[in-house]
Formats: sequence, C-alpha cells, structure tokens
Amino acid sequence: MWTRIRAILVARNREFYRDRAGLGWNLLMPMLMVLAFAFIFQDEQSDLLKIGVLTPGGTLSGIESSALDLEYVTFVPVPVADLAAAIVKVERHQLDLLLDPGAAAPRYWVNGDSAKGYLAERLLLAAESSGGEAGANIRTGIEPERQTLSGAALRYVDWVLPGVLAMNIMFSSLWGVGWVIVRYRKNGVLRRLKATPLSPWEFLTAQVLSRLLVVLGASLIVYLGAAWLLDVPMRGSYVALALVYVAGSLCLISLGLIIAARLRTEELADGLLNLLSWPMLLLSGVWFSMEGTSALAQWVSQALPLTHLVAAARAVMIDGAGVVEVLPEIGVLLALAVAFLTLATWMFRWE
Repeated sequence: MWTRIRAILVARNREFYRDRAGLGWNLLMPMLMVLAFAFIFQDEQSDLLKIGVLTPGGTLSGIESSALDLEYVTFVPVPVADLAAAIVKVERHQLDLLLDPGAAAPRYWVNGDSAKGYLAERLLLAAESSGGEAGANIRTGIEPERQTLSGAALRYVDWVLPGVLAMNIMFSSLWGVGWVIVRYRKNGVLRRLKATPLSPWEFLTAQVLSRLLVVLGASLIVYLGAAWLLDVPMRGSYVALALVYVAGSLCLISLGLIIAARLRTEELADGLLNLLSWPMLLLSGVWFSMEGTSALAQWVSQALPLTHLVAAARAVMIDGAGVVEVLPEIGVLLALAVAFLTLATWMFRWE
C-alpha cells in the first residue's frame, strides 16, 4: 500500500516541480503581496488620536458621546470584558490611550514609547483640570491613576503576514488538488489508474501528502524572505506555528478533494473553488479584523477553516502563543481535515 502511495506522491511532485511557471507563481505572488503592503503602509499617518473608553455595554451613550466630542480625537468604546485585549492594543500603538472613567478610582493606560500617547495624555489631563465641556463629564474630582505600558508599534505588514501565508496555503491547497484531479479525470488519467491495484484512499492520501509538502515548502520560503527583508516579529513557538500550518494545510487540501471527487470539467471546478475561497478570504480576517462587523458576519467567520488558521498563526507570531494556547484551533482544523477527507474518499469516482 505505502509503495503505491509513494509512487503517486513522487510522480505528482515531479509534475509540479517541472512546471516552473506554477512553482514560481506559488513563491513570487505572496512575497510580492507582502512587499506591496509594506510599501503602501510604511508611512501610514493619521491626524486623529484614538482613545479607547471602557464602557459596560461596549457602546458610548449619547451623553458620553457629546462629552467626548473633541476635534481631531476618535473615541472608541471598549467593553469592560475586553480590557486585556485593549491594553495589548495600547502596547502596540493601535490605541493611543485607554481610559476607564467609570471606575471608583479613575485610571488610564498610556504607552510611554508613543508620541501620540503623550499627546493624548496631555489632552486628557488638560480636560480633567479645565472643567470644560469634555472635562466636566470625565472629571470625578480625583486625579486619574496612570498605568504606564511599553511596546513597539505593530506595523500592518506584521499583522497581515500570517494572513497572507494562510491565503497562499488556501489557494495552493484548493487549486493544487481540486483543479488538478478534475483535469486528470477529463484527460483519462484516472481511468488508467483505475485499472491498477491503487485504491481511492491510497490515491487521495498521496495527493494530500504531495500537496502538503509543496505548500509548506513554499510557505517556509515566503516566511524566511519576509523575515529577512522586513524584520517581521516572531514572538511565539516555531513548533506551534508549524503545527498550525500543517493542520490548516491538511484541512484545506481535504476540502479541495471534495470539490474534485466527481467533477468532470475544469471550468465547473474553478467556479466552485472560487465560490469556496472568496467568502473565506473576505470573512476570515486575512486583510482586516472582524472586530466591529455584524454578529452574523462574525458567526459565519467562525465556521470557516481559514479563520482558525489565521487566528492561530497571528496568536503565535504576534501574541507569543505556544502549542497549548493554539491547541483548540489545531484541534478544529484536524477534525475538519478528517471529516473532509472521509467525505472525499466516499464521494470519489475514477470516471
């Protein structure tokens, strides 16, 4: 059995590596995207200060909104339950200051390394002491307690890199097996393989292993190139990151096998693969955070495998997570991979 699987795996890998255009595109496209984002957002500036305000319900009331209506300042409501995440945003310069006006002892968090944080703090203290329209509603008669944080700014390219790597894995996994196997069926390759002792499970397993080697190898090259050129952060465990991408690749490759199980034309396969990939691309947090989107959009997002892959990779690379912290996402991806592969094997037809 393993001899037959190995023969199909070697043949498929040789076919891919001899296609130099396809190989180059798998490596060049994601690297160009990362460099483009680094170039576009390298001097991202905003005239507005962004101050987070802790609120019980996560929304500013009408009175609070009018009280905090300051020119050139954007006040962002932050649910009290999200305090830890908001503090991390202050450390990364995503919030210039975090204010807790409703506490018994008023307090605020500011990043001592942030120039905008310094300006936001001066503005807050000036409003507190002046008793103006803004200060009168923030003021409690007690000087707010200062909580000093530190941390470097998180660049957009640092944030988007895990998503770009996951996106490249998704496209390479879906089209690398879904489109290719349909082409095999159309060209009669599967009909000839049917006459051999090769079983559907052996054939599909070889396709999974072959594509897994390809996507992981390409992702490693892209990551090393981005780390060398852009000095992107890697705060977590490399073992955890490898496990995340292995689980995500297995899941997405198995999903592509379902599309390829019975289709006869590349055109139909291409349409269905696009129908699968674009909702995942838009709703999985690859390009932008899903925070602030509708409840329905967030619910749909959690049902998509790419969401768990992107979230786990960001947790490792940006938040410093280890294997234990990302085990839930890895478990979801592996469970989906087993379910998808089982369904693909049951649906598969040689002709």
